[in-house]
Amino acid sequence: MDISTTTATAEQKEKPHVAFLPSPGMGHIIPLFEFAKRLVINHGFHVSFFVISTGASAAQNELFRSDNIPAGFHAVEIPPVENISSFFTDDMRIVTRLSIIVRESLKQYLSLLLITHRPKALIIDLFCTDAFEICKEVSIPVYSFFTASTLLMAFSLYLPTLDREVNGEFVDLPEPIQTPGCNPICPHDLLDQVKDRKNDEYKWYLLHVSRLPLAAGIFVNSWDDLEPVTLEALKRNSFFQNIPIPPVHTIGPLIKQDEVVTEKDAQILTWLDNQPPDSVLFVVFGSGGTLTSEQLTELAWGLEMSHQRFILVARKPSDASASAAFFNVGSDENDPLMYLPEGFAKKTEGRGLVVPSWASQVAILNHPSTRAFFSHCGWNSTLESVVHGVPMIAWPLYAEQRMNATFLAEEVGVTMKFPLVPGEELISRKEIEKMVRIVMEGEKGMAMRRRAEELKESAKIALSNGGSSDDSLCRVVQFWKSDQSLCG
Repeated sequence: MDISTTTATAEQKEKPHVAFLPSPGMGHIIPLFEFAKRLVINHGFHVSFFVISTGASAAQNELFRSDNIPAGFHAVEIPPVENISSFFTDDMRIVTRLSIIVRESLKQYLSLLLITHRPKALIIDLFCTDAFEICKEVSIPVYSFFTASTLLMAFSLYLPTLDREVNGEFVDLPEPIQTPGCNPICPHDLLDQVKDRKNDEYKWYLLHVSRLPLAAGIFVNSWDDLEPVTLEALKRNSFFQNIPIPPVHTIGPLIKQDEVVTEKDAQILTWLDNQPPDSVLFVVFGSGGTLTSEQLTELAWGLEMSHQRFILVARKPSDASASAAFFNVGSDENDPLMYLPEGFAKKTEGRGLVVPSWASQVAILNHPSTRAFFSHCGWNSTLESVVHGVPMIAWPLYAEQRMNATFLAEEVGVTMKFPLVPGEELISRKEIEKMVRIVMEGEKGMAMRRRAEELKESAKIALSNGGSSDDSLCRVVQFWKSDQSLCG
């Protein structure tokens, strides 16, 4: 990784200077990375981008190659924490691990970095809230960039109230949970982090979201046409009764740009070039998602039985965790023939392409041969799909992905969900075949495609000069530029 550790140049010191701090994980880093680049390229800012190297994946290291970084973007590595594994246990969940990595990294290095680089504002993601106390000591305002949906943000702001008022587990509630001013959430769809209130992961998540009101402002990776109900509720504090809400700034959709096309990616794109327009189903479950061995077998045969063209990004299955690849994305190259069912490759030869581990998602979604996206419904993948006008088949795996899938299916109309069968987690090959055919060939799939195209155009307008997201960001930029203390 080519990361500079030198201080800013004299020219950079003349520009408004802010810093960014994401937690590890591509889903957290990419939105902040794109936001930082936008400030540098479009608004003339100098940015210090603090990179937590503990737990860094190969994909994260690749992101910070020098040819990805514009002049004025100053990437600063936070050195690895020694013996970090001694803090972990085998059954520790993702948010707990992330929070420990961040806490130990910030405890050792953030104060020194802030004194050295002297940014006048810090933008963090949800799992870096320990920065609030550190920044308070050096009088630096902190903004939060909530990188998931505003639906989840509204629920998260309401969670401390629920924690006080509700006894027992939220998943056992007989009725949907009503976040003030928002559409109700089915307990089954709640994010994993709040389904077991006795687990440390819940306690960490509650701690982080309870600190959101400390932010000078909250940036959200969305826009008015995608989430109108929730955004209206968030912008009208009265809907949240006594819950303090900082100013909310819609600046999305910010998605990954300028991907480095590897030799493997070039081969994939060449294969797509040889397929008919709107004919390929892209199947991948985000940067960290994995299936069980049995479910991967059902998925493979469901794709084969559908007789549709497809690209399948395959990862070694895990029967232990749906997020097993979270900390090693991009580094677990493997041979899919070792775990895909025998005979699958031969039967799908010519109309199916199997890619190990990782692929250039944006480039594939942007290709004219891609018709639909079989997705875990993580928020970054959701935005990438919508921005390129590609409808989805939802296969949520962990975190808040079930909330996203329901929202996208029932409120937005760009996704189809598999029917929920109580007590049955395995989705059969016949169900998969049926769903794929509906989305690729049926009228429902066509309607979803039209809706996705509408939102694609809406997203362009939101980000264009004078659009809602552009205007929202410009107001903050003008505030920062008007504060002369931001230079330096």
